[in-house]
Amino acid sequence: MRQGWRWLVLAASLLARPGLAACPAWDASRAAHELQALHDQLDRWNHAYRTDGRSPVDDTLYDQALARYEGWRACFPEQAPSALAHLADATGPVRSPIAQTGLAKLPDAVAVQAWMRERGNHDLWVQPKADGVAVTLLYVDGELRRAVSRGDGLHGSDWTARVRKVAAVPAHLPHAPPRVVLQGELVWRLPGHRQAAEGGMRARADVAGALAREPFDAWAAAHIGLFVWDWPSGPVDMRDRLAGLQAMGLGASAALTQPVANLAQVRRWRERWYRQALPFATDGTVLRQGRRPGGTVWRPAPPDWAVAWKYPPAKALATVRAVDFRRGRRGRISVVLELEPVVLDDRTVRRVSVGSLARWRKSDARPGDQVALSLAGLTIPRFDGVVWRTRERAAVAVPSETARDGLDCWHPGAGCKRQFLARLVWLGGRQGLRIDGIGESTWRALVDEGLVHGLLDWLSLTPAQLAAVPGIGAARAAKLTQAFAHARVAGFDAWLRALGMPPAGDAALPGWGVLVARDAAAWEREPGVGPAGAARLQAFFRHPEVRRLAARLRAAGITGF
Repeated sequence: MRQGWRWLVLAASLLARPGLAACPAWDASRAAHELQALHDQLDRWNHAYRTDGRSPVDDTLYDQALARYEGWRACFPEQAPSALAHLADATGPVRSPIAQTGLAKLPDAVAVQAWMRERGNHDLWVQPKADGVAVTLLYVDGELRRAVSRGDGLHGSDWTARVRKVAAVPAHLPHAPPRVVLQGELVWRLPGHRQAAEGGMRARADVAGALAREPFDAWAAAHIGLFVWDWPSGPVDMRDRLAGLQAMGLGASAALTQPVANLAQVRRWRERWYRQALPFATDGTVLRQGRRPGGTVWRPAPPDWAVAWKYPPAKALATVRAVDFRRGRRGRISVVLELEPVVLDDRTVRRVSVGSLARWRKSDARPGDQVALSLAGLTIPRFDGVVWRTRERAAVAVPSETARDGLDCWHPGAGCKRQFLARLVWLGGRQGLRIDGIGESTWRALVDEGLVHGLLDWLSLTPAQLAAVPGIGAARAAKLTQAFAHARVAGFDAWLRALGMPPAGDAALPGWGVLVARDAAAWEREPGVGPAGAARLQAFFRHPEVRRLAARLRAAGITGF
C-alpha cells in the first residue's frame, strides 16, 4: 500500500538498479519543469488510488516512479517542488481502532538477512504478502462492529455495511475475547492461483473497484476473501495469537504464518508461495517478529518489527535513450527503443521493440520519456506504453514509410542500407539458407568493406578477402568459406525463400523456367494461393533484379535455376 513512510527505503533500493542512479543532464529550468510534471502525475495517481479506489498505474510502476522522483529531488534540491502529500486526501471520517502501520520494503536477500540477524534470528515469522486492500476489523462480544479502510493510517472510510455482505469476513467470532481488533487484507478470490505463472491479474484493483462501486452487489461480495495478517489486540506471543485465530475460525489465515530461523527457510517459503497455489494474488513475503508492542501504541509509520520483501518486479519503468527506426527487407519500418539499462525479473533490459511505425506514432515515445515494460511469455521484454512524458519533447527524425511492394533496395545505395542488410540477414537466416556463423554484424562488416554490393556477392568471396575484414581473421574466414560452400547445395525452395519469394502456399515449385512463365491466373490455381498472393508472386518472378539474381545462380550451377 502507498504510505509516505516507505519512500526513502524504496528510493535507496530502486536507485541502486541499473539506469536509475545517474542524475539527468538538465539545466535548472528544465529540472524544475520535469520535476513538477512528475510531481503532478504522482499526485493524480495518489488521488485516484486513495479517493476513487482506482489504480491508473500498476503498483510496481508507481513505486519505481516515486523512487525516480525522490532521486531527481536529491539531484536538484533547489528546483524540487514541495513534498508529495501522499495521504492528504486519503483520510476518512472514521477513526481506526488501531493504527495501520504499513511496511518498509527490503530490496534484496542481503537486507533480509541483516534484518534477521539484528533480531538474533529468533522468534521470526514469515507470511505471504497479500495483494489486496487493507482493512481493520473490530469485534465486540464476538460480533462484527466496524470495518475501516486504511485511509491515512489513523482515519479511514467506514466499510462496515459493505464488509457485512462479504461471507469470507465472519459476522461472528466464536470463542473470542470481549474486544478483538484484527488487521488484514480484503483479497480477490483466486482459487489455485500461482503467482509465478499468472501474476497479479489486477486483483487488488478488482477489490478496490468493487468496494467503490454503488451498489456493492452480491457477485462482488462473493468474490472477496479475507487474509488476516495480524491481531493487534491479541496475546503477546505469536504462537498464542495464532492459536487464538484458529479458535476463532480463522485457521486458514493462521496457517499462512510460519516460523523461520534463517534466510534459507525464508527463501523456501517465499519460493513455495510464489510457485505453488494460493487462494489469492501475492506480491512478496512479510517477515515479523513474534513479540512486538501492543496495538495501542502503534503509529501510522513503518515499524521496525515487520518488513516486506517483494518479488522481482514483473513490470519495470525505463527511460528512453533513443528511438531506432529499422527498415525490414520488404521496406516496412519497425521501431525499437534504446533504454537506460533496467532490471526486469532479474534480467537487464537495454532495448524493447515497439512494433510498427503506426504503433510508435500512437505512443509517441521519445528520448527522456518513461515507458512501462513487462515480460511477454515470461521471457521477452514487451513495451506496454508511455507512463509519463518529458515536459520538453525531444526531436526525432522519423523516416517516411511509403507504399512499397517489397521489390526495392537490392543494393546498399542511398536510403537502402538498412533494408538491404535486412535482406542479407533473411537470406542467411533460418528462413533461408541457414548459413552458420553469420548475422547482421558480419553482413554489415562485409558491406562496409565494399565486398558485398548485391545479394549474392558473398558467393565469390575468397578466404583471403574475408580474413582481411576487421573482426573476422583467418580462422573465422575459413569457417565462413565452408559455410558459404555448404549453402550452395541448399534446395531450390530454400534458395527461393532466401531471395525473398512471397508465400506460395502449397504450390508446386518445379524449376525457375516454369515459375517465371506462370501468370497471375496460373498462380491463383495453385493450392493456398489467393488473388493477392498470385499478384505478388507474378511480380516477384518477373522483376528484373530477381531475374538477374536467378541468372547468376544459374551460372554458379545452383540446382533449379
